[in-house]
Amino acid sequence: MIQVAQILFILSVLVILHEFGHYITAKWFKVRVEKFYLFMDAGFSLVKKKIGETEWGIGWLPLGGYVKLSGMIDESMDTEQMQQEPQPWEFRAKPAWQRLIIMLGGIIVNILLAWLIYTVMYTTVGKKYVATEVLQQNGLAFGEVGKAVGFQDGDKIVSVDGKFQENFGRMAMDILFSHEVKVDRNGEIVTLNLTDEQIKEIISKEGRDFIQPRTLNKAIDSVFLNSQAQKAGLQIGDSILSVNGKKAVYFDELTSEMTHHKNDSIALSVYRNNQVVNVKAKVDSTGMLGFRIPQKIKTDFAITQKMSIGEAIPAAIKESWNLLVYNVKSFKLILRPSTGAYKQVKSPVGIARMLPDAWDWEFIWNFTAFFSIALAFMNLLPIPGLDGGHALFTIVEMITGKTLSVKAMEKVQTFGMIILLTLMVLTFGKDIYELVIDKFFK
Repeated sequence: MIQVAQILFILSVLVILHEFGHYITAKWFKVRVEKFYLFMDAGFSLVKKKIGETEWGIGWLPLGGYVKLSGMIDESMDTEQMQQEPQPWEFRAKPAWQRLIIMLGGIIVNILLAWLIYTVMYTTVGKKYVATEVLQQNGLAFGEVGKAVGFQDGDKIVSVDGKFQENFGRMAMDILFSHEVKVDRNGEIVTLNLTDEQIKEIISKEGRDFIQPRTLNKAIDSVFLNSQAQKAGLQIGDSILSVNGKKAVYFDELTSEMTHHKNDSIALSVYRNNQVVNVKAKVDSTGMLGFRIPQKIKTDFAITQKMSIGEAIPAAIKESWNLLVYNVKSFKLILRPSTGAYKQVKSPVGIARMLPDAWDWEFIWNFTAFFSIALAFMNLLPIPGLDGGHALFTIVEMITGKTLSVKAMEKVQTFGMIILLTLMVLTFGKDIYELVIDKFFK
């Protein structure tokens, strides 16, 4: 329930402010706003009240929201007033440049919101990230897929498309977007170029986890119930020194050896209570024994930069811009079907499942800023029914001096709504299916 509450709060903030961007610009240019709704009121609304010329309300379907402007064909598909002569207070009666500003008002507010949130966060709790330079001092560790595409345990990332990524949290995404990755392998620079098929393997099988810090093999902090580790007698506090006589200084050396002995017995040399003991254990079909060694990435390698307001403002602008660039790159990756990235597109249901189980204001505001940029980018897409589609037609009108007829606009808007509704059905269907499978069949 906390995850649901968080996504509803985030969506409410973003939708209200996005629609306020349209509302306030419309009022500046004296366009009548007939409705202002949080969420969609298909068929009926939960709450509504008319104040002045505007009906304010909350719909029952949490799929965005809208403002209905007089004299505009929008998602409401209300074309009755378009049959009459244009009135001075109508959207269609205003100059193209004013209509363009109104259409972009929501996007502008989304970007300003992210900028504001990051500015406040950087001056209060600070800018926090996992430092790549610190984290990869011992090199990096890779999963089976990562190794299959050319990486090796111990590699250090030198550059991705010619740039060094200081924030390790974005390293995996950078690699998926990249044309060229350079790694330092035992003092030698090795260049890797990932194909779409390799990217698909990473996305579908390991995702962001394909790259991890190469951490020292520490003492076990938990042994899973009824696991092979418990059956073998491994205990909390044990440190595994070697596997089948091979030293395991790093955790990836331990897991790599176990992976090579799936469904087989291995000999462990274990340091326990100031002495070395020998333990026989059977590796399960996944290459695991069933214990955990602590890896506190966010605390062990974290950097916190607390800034003055003068430092925070440009840093927040840079961060907002970087996120917009990431959205563009993500979209380009999605448009390459051979990568399979389109399967990772999530609806609010899928996004809610990614949120933490506990209410964390710092996380929520950071995620709101991140999501605000994503919403701005999505609305910039030149798809009829989105702000970007309306803006595109207005720009074409400004260049050519010609406008679409009401009938043509109706057809274009209908086509756009069909595309958007189809995408929504597909993404919601996928996420709900995965939720049901996880809850009842796993």
